[in-house]
Amino acid sequence: MGAAAVPPVAAGVLLALLPAAGGQSTPPSGCGKDLSSLYYNLCDISAAWGIVLEAVASLGVVTSFVLTIVLVASLPFVQDPQKKSLVATQVFFLLGTFGLFCLTFDFIVGPDFSTCTSRRFLFGVLFGICFSCLLAHAVALNFLARKNRGPRGWVTLAVALLLALVEVIINAEWLIITVARREGGSPDPCQLADADFVMALIYVMLLLVAAFGTAWPVLCGRYGRWHKHGAFILATTGLSVAIWVAWTAMYLYGNQRAGEKPGWDDPTLAIALVSNACAFLLLYVIPEVTHVTRQGPEQAFEDDVYPTRGVGYETILKEQKSQSMFVENKAFSMDEPSFGRHRGSPGDPLAPRRGWRRALGAGDETSGRDPPGIDSCCCCGS
Repeated sequence: MGAAAVPPVAAGVLLALLPAAGGQSTPPSGCGKDLSSLYYNLCDISAAWGIVLEAVASLGVVTSFVLTIVLVASLPFVQDPQKKSLVATQVFFLLGTFGLFCLTFDFIVGPDFSTCTSRRFLFGVLFGICFSCLLAHAVALNFLARKNRGPRGWVTLAVALLLALVEVIINAEWLIITVARREGGSPDPCQLADADFVMALIYVMLLLVAAFGTAWPVLCGRYGRWHKHGAFILATTGLSVAIWVAWTAMYLYGNQRAGEKPGWDDPTLAIALVSNACAFLLLYVIPEVTHVTRQGPEQAFEDDVYPTRGVGYETILKEQKSQSMFVENKAFSMDEPSFGRHRGSPGDPLAPRRGWRRALGAGDETSGRDPPGIDSCCCCGS
């Protein structure tokens, strides 16, 4: 009886172990055996979208970091004070772009509590930073294109910070309401509805549309050297609008129509992040960095009229030579009327009457004395 009771016990133990064994998935090709299933998309060869986006995002992180250093290092060489005042806002924009490339890895990695929370919060905040900087820059360009004089640099940066802070408050409140204070069930941010995620981005969409609309009047400004900067913002925001319309339609309706609703959501959002961040670099950041040290036509004219002075030996000799020539010319102009210093007849055409008084100072002319003639003393005029 004891021997017959052993097989049922062993069978129960095996049945208890089967779910655990079935839950352990074998690593896909390209991934190590000890790697957690959360990171399979980073190395799965069969899922090429993860590897491609990982490579593009890595390149974008490095490029954003290098461009930030280049922009800050070129600040001492910026001669236009109006362009120099906008560098701080552009650096803030680069920090937001850098964050978008980093956030892409969060969508490639599998979902859990930490990744889903950071996705929901940082997606809107980072895009809010970028679109706020574009809107603030577009507003400053409207003043520059009409008056060639814009607001101070700290004012433009403060406007961008305040606009981005609104999205931070909205997302923080949205997470508190939907996750921390959710009644019933576990507070899992991965279980939130897709429509709620898109609804939390309405303010970001308004910033995008506002930046796109504000960039248009820059092209009609009086000063044409600011038109190209408005064109950079217009091209960037125009392509961003197309990207946002595409990923929103795909995320809400397209994936469900294709029958790939859970599987295509993360690739859709990751592709939207990478493509929009690349558009920021190619259409806005790189052109702005290449134009930040260029001189405007007004500055070039001023440099030609007032050239900078050197401190070399040749410059000192030239200045001394010019000063000596000026002294000689002055002495020549003082000695020039000496040929007419004689007292002639009233009808003599060489009599210096009015011409001499023009050559004398104002004190001699108003004193009423006649000019000294040949027979008069050269010292006292008597």
